[in-house]
Amino acid sequence: MTQAASPTPNTVTHTATNTMADIETSHASANAVPDSTVTLCSSEAEKQNAQIRSQFPALHQMLDDYPLCYLDTAATSQKPQMVLDAMAQFYANDNANVHRAAHQLSARSTLSYEKVRDQLQQFLKAERREEIIFSHGTTESINLVAFGLTTHVSAGDVILIDAAAHHANIVPWQELAKRTGAVIKPIPLDQACRLDVSAYKTLLELKPKIVALCHVSNALGTVNPVAQLVQLAKAQGAITLVDGAQAVAHLTLDVTEINCDFYVFSGHKMYGPTGIGVLYGRFDLLDTLAPLLTGGEMIKRVSFEATEFGSLPNRLEAGTPPIAEVIGLGAAITFLQTELTPQVQAYEAELVNYLQSQLRALGEVHLYGAFDDNIGVVAFNLADEHHQDVGILLDQQGVAVRCGHHCAMPLMQSLNLKGCCRASIGIYTNKDDIDRFVAALVSVKDLLL
Repeated sequence: MTQAASPTPNTVTHTATNTMADIETSHASANAVPDSTVTLCSSEAEKQNAQIRSQFPALHQMLDDYPLCYLDTAATSQKPQMVLDAMAQFYANDNANVHRAAHQLSARSTLSYEKVRDQLQQFLKAERREEIIFSHGTTESINLVAFGLTTHVSAGDVILIDAAAHHANIVPWQELAKRTGAVIKPIPLDQACRLDVSAYKTLLELKPKIVALCHVSNALGTVNPVAQLVQLAKAQGAITLVDGAQAVAHLTLDVTEINCDFYVFSGHKMYGPTGIGVLYGRFDLLDTLAPLLTGGEMIKRVSFEATEFGSLPNRLEAGTPPIAEVIGLGAAITFLQTELTPQVQAYEAELVNYLQSQLRALGEVHLYGAFDDNIGVVAFNLADEHHQDVGILLDQQGVAVRCGHHCAMPLMQSLNLKGCCRASIGIYTNKDDIDRFVAALVSVKDLLL
């Protein structure tokens, strides 16, 4: 099975309207082999990586007689033992609803739950703990903002969206535009698959009401200069939201330095559990959001005549929250604050560059938006072969990668692709994972080409 287009990295040429990309194709030598001369990292870095890796039980399993090679961290990360233990401890000993009861289990549950809010305030360097809202993930966090801003937006207002955005940072804004008559305009990419800052500055002359950006592209791994982009947007009076789902597990964050109005991410991409997300919001703007969900927990007073909502953060956290997941997230934050050292970040960066270089040396592999400063992700296709076929054949050798449009269909359309493969790394990934993946891809190439 083949797909129509076979783009090559960094050769995207936009049309005059910047609405579509024509992509040239070039191939490395078909006889090229991975570069075995590349050296990677010190023995000390490898020892540190081994210590970190030992904390992830899921990585120590066999799949059809192959050891698991997990390169799908951008979709969801594996969980260290301390996260699993924290959630098991809660269910075994402290299981009770938060905030409302007077008994000891509820008091312990509430204390553990609210402690994580304090952790997040420190983790993000937010000014107030009330600026931290728990959600069920990045998607819900963006929906909370997009719905809550409905009264802030009028017909004809412009909403700018990063052209490489995840669907979760597109669709909620489209729904807001439907409700209000606002106009969506994508911020185009340049020829190198980076956000086109020049075109962005031109769009900002429209005085947009909202600017929605991604910190790191989930499909390509390219990093946006979000502090600069936010500063430019705020100079035009725009409300700014940054999707940090792909950044939070790799970077040290400071929301006051970025100076965005909202920053969102998911626990399951930062070694925490699924079903938990975070919305950071600048307090004065966050406090104006209309609640997306209403009911228990978020109220101050209810009668059949009227309801008065409570104060932040409760006002935006209706119903029984994901308590165990919040506690698991707290353990994940502790894990990251302990293990994600500058040395580990440097090792991750070297791994991404090593992966890129090995794929380039292999030949007949197309990379998309591959740069030295990419974080966590390498997007590729093998010649003209369908990405799903490649992914299935890799899986048969114990290698887990993601295949498809990566919830970034507008980006794929601009690249003239139906989809691609994506290999993504985490804090536990090592050189052996990369070498095993490349060796498996060599066998897939020999079979298909």
